[in-house]
Amino acid sequence: MARVLDRDQLETIRPFLEGIRPMPAVFDQHYVKRLNGTNVKKGKNKRDLAEQLRADIQAYKKVTARQVMIWCGSTEIFLTPTAVHQSLAAFEEGFGRERHHIAPSMIYAYASLQEGVPFAMGAPNLTVDLPVMQELSRQNNTPITGKDFKTGQTFMKTVLAPACRRACWG
Repeated sequence: MARVLDRDQLETIRPFLEGIRPMPAVFDQHYVKRLNGTNVKKGKNKRDLAEQLRADIQAYKKVTARQVMIWCGSTEIFLTPTAVHQSLAAFEEGFGRERHHIAPSMIYAYASLQEGVPFAMGAPNLTVDLPVMQELSRQNNTPITGKDFKTGQTFMKTVLAPACRRACWG
């Protein structure tokens, strides 16, 4: 326990926290092998899931003054860019037929950018590097940012470990 909040503080806000119900998520275990989604959206295809997310964003906009979407989900499996990622038209066409080239983070980014909500990628997923997302960002004048928040294990593997190796073993 990190003890950021002491037990009394947590008990004080317990009723509020227990009242929070997360929205169902777009989830597919194909992209995160060791996780199981229990509160997930159901849809005919990825287009349907994207439209459900867009509806969630539209509803959220009615009760908030400003929005930003930050991907804090797990790192997805590595995907190589394909033709479906090269343009908005190809991506939208792929919603109905692609099984494995459109990951959940891409659906979130797409929905966010289509609704004019800035999108920040907090994992080293391919999502914001794709031409389709850059096209959507420009088309809707909505910023995209991030590639990885470089915290925890990723930070250790990509920054500290190589620095220590160079310092200790030349």
